[in-house]
Amino acid sequence: MSSGFFTTNDGAQIFFKDWGPKDAQPVVFHHGWPLSSDDWDAQMMFFLNKGYRVIAHDRRGHGRSSQTDTGNEMDTYAADVIALARHLDLKNAIHIGHSTGGGEVARYVARAEPGRVAKAVLIGAVPPIMLKTPANPGGLPMEVFDGFRSALLTNRAQFFHDVAAGPFYGFNRDGAKVSPATVENWWRQGMMGGAKAHYDCIAAFSETDFTEDLKAIDVPVLILHGEDDQIVPIADSAELAIKLVKTGKLITYPGFPHGMATTEAETINRDLRAFIEG
Repeated sequence: MSSGFFTTNDGAQIFFKDWGPKDAQPVVFHHGWPLSSDDWDAQMMFFLNKGYRVIAHDRRGHGRSSQTDTGNEMDTYAADVIALARHLDLKNAIHIGHSTGGGEVARYVARAEPGRVAKAVLIGAVPPIMLKTPANPGGLPMEVFDGFRSALLTNRAQFFHDVAAGPFYGFNRDGAKVSPATVENWWRQGMMGGAKAHYDCIAAFSETDFTEDLKAIDVPVLILHGEDDQIVPIADSAELAIKLVKTGKLITYPGFPHGMATTEAETINRDLRAFIEG
């Protein structure tokens, strides 16, 4: 089937898309918070048209998957991907994660069964850890994430609109070419998910320490990050993560925002393809 659901050990229904030749190399996409697999349309269509098998799932609590009230943390997210890889029997796959999805990729790839993963890509990703701690003095203070939680509880619909219309795509920058439809699509995806799962996921993406995951990854890793990323600042993410992986390449983009896979899809797709085929 080209799309469907599978059931996890705790009963969650996870929605996934699986397009293209089933004997082609799989490219698996992991979306950011609070979105869905729809956020990868530009990449999935690009690689589908290049002959790849393209797969993306809605993380539990997001999109069309079950609106879970438990398991909304990185260990369970990674376990869900392990289950997806088994369900589809994915081998030699490329795993690409954006933002929170980059954290999910790091944790999954570090724990993946032998032969399942060929390469990994982190785009605007949260690892090693977003939160400011004694060991991570350059991180963002807890007050930032408490603000996210407060805004979500007060008016989730308004909060999601403000994020998309502002810092996520850099639409708050002077001279930015704003796309109202892009904002509406972000909002649509966000509002499909469950408020409880979205609330829990704030801690998952901000407080999880991926340092040991990055060190454990044995496959080549590509890290892409916008230098004007207002959501996941580059200095405390990509520039640290590249020092932790065994075999990695870092590409940064002057002026590119957090949502650059959408606003700068042509550039990102080109660099993804070069890494996958290199």
